Amino acid sequence: MPLARNFAAVLAMLAAAIAPAAAQTLDKVSFGTNWVAEGEHGGFYQALADGTYRKYALDVAIVPGGPSANNRLLLPVGKIDFFLSANNLEGFDAVTQNIPTVEVAAFFQKDPQVLIAHPDQGVEKLEDLKNLTLFISQEGVATYYQWLKADYGFKDSQVKPYTFNPQPFLANKKSAMQGYVTSEPFAIEKAAKFTPKVFLLADQGLGGYSTLIETRRDLVDKKPDLVQRFIDASIVGWYNYIYGDNSAANALIKKQNPEMTDDLLAYSVAKMKQYGIVDSGDALTLGVGAMTDARMKDFFDEMVRAGVTKASLDYRKAYTLQFVDKKVGLELRPKQ
Repeated sequence: MPLARNFAAVLAMLAAAIAPAAAQTLDKVSFGTNWVAEGEHGGFYQALADGTYRKYALDVAIVPGGPSANNRLLLPVGKIDFFLSANNLEGFDAVTQNIPTVEVAAFFQKDPQVLIAHPDQGVEKLEDLKNLTLFISQEGVATYYQWLKADYGFKDSQVKPYTFNPQPFLANKKSAMQGYVTSEPFAIEKAAKFTPKVFLLADQGLGGYSTLIETRRDLVDKKPDLVQRFIDASIVGWYNYIYGDNSAANALIKKQNPEMTDDLLAYSVAKMKQYGIVDSGDALTLGVGAMTDARMKDFFDEMVRAGVTKASLDYRKAYTLQFVDKKVGLELRPKQ
């Protein structure tokens, strides 16, 4: 009988050692985005749909944002664990307001912000837009438009309010409007049957990151392994979304946002690849999600010069490189 008991104990230990990953305890994580489900969030939906988050022992719930939601407010009070931040300025604002959050990864190496103009109007370069009426949102006027004024000489008198309706732009050929390279040009092509002129501000010198992951400082301090697993899994998700089979992710996006179409999703992915939104610059060597001190300083200096940010701000408190630049997922990029 003692021998039988010992044998049974050995079998039990062996069984535990080879238990499948699915049997392990998963850490629950809530991740709030900054808008409704769309292709610009595709890598996160990919990691959820194809089981990558589960492989990293995470049970992730994606909480979509939208016009009636403000997920960013839920982060510092502990209602969500991670938040999808639009750009570095939100991190700077957190430092200014003494909000205990920090940026831990940048999934867009280029901000997808564009200015869109009519074709055949003599608009060939960014400076040509200085002769046009510009439809810019209130947030845009307070941020990147200040950079356009400082570095390119744009004027306040050019600006009219942008209400996220392209009709005023379509009605005025001597105008331009803001948008994302991954969406608004597509909508204009569909509605007006012409291909607009598109100027990606990141390719004109605007240096900030976009689509950053923010989390609470206490989560970084107390559960760095969880933060690392979420970032690593999301990196893998983004490689697979832009380079692999993203059908399951797109199905999940459409389930959460029934207004999304296959055509727009395909367009968004194509433009992210064409313009290097996700995988360019430092990401080519350090991996998707990359951030660097030099790039952060350059953008901070740009915003100080434009009067958007005060020079006295300790911008280094807005981010940490602890979880990125580790070359995670580089092998998933197709060979050239």
